[in-house]
Amino acid sequence: MNGREIPDRVFYRIKEVCTLTGLKPHVLRYWEQEFKDIKPVKSPTGQRLYKKKDLEIIFTIKKLLHEKRFTIDGAKQYLANHKRILNEIREELTELVAMLKQEEKEKK
Repeated sequence: MNGREIPDRVFYRIKEVCTLTGLKPHVLRYWEQEFKDIKPVKSPTGQRLYKKKDLEIIFTIKKLLHEKRFTIDGAKQYLANHKRILNEIREELTELVAMLKQEEKEKK
């Protein structure tokens, strides 16, 4: 994904995210506004706390914008299409599991 191992933690402070991604804090804050899937929570002191899922999305966005030269709108479209495809696959797998369970019941 990024060549670096992401430490296994529940939350990451903005400074850690900047170090891991090579991005500046203002870029992360801007991306939060542009990409709905980046959702850091705020600590009681108001500091942004990112989850591992946020980091994965940030790395994907960085790759799309910096390496593949997508525009912001193009990256949003790309992410929306992939999310839709993953949801379709998830639904089909759920249906398949239900069918297999039904077949197993009928054998008994």
